[in-house]
Amino acid sequence: MSAMEMTNRLNRSRHPGLIMSLIGSFLEWNDLRETRKALSKLSDRALDDIGLTRFDLNRLR
Repeated sequence: MSAMEMTNRLNRSRHPGLIMSLIGSFLEWNDLRETRKALSKLSDRALDDIGLTRFDLNRLR
């Protein structure tokens, strides 16, 4: 489905604000998931260089 079709469907929805909110929440969750995944691949030394620990990765929100 193209972005144009998605936009048209959202505009016809009875609750476009709710749908956009859900999509926004999903996109934020996915960005955080990808960030955690990338940071978890770093060594402890690299994490320390940027001021993080493995414990901090689980607390990212």
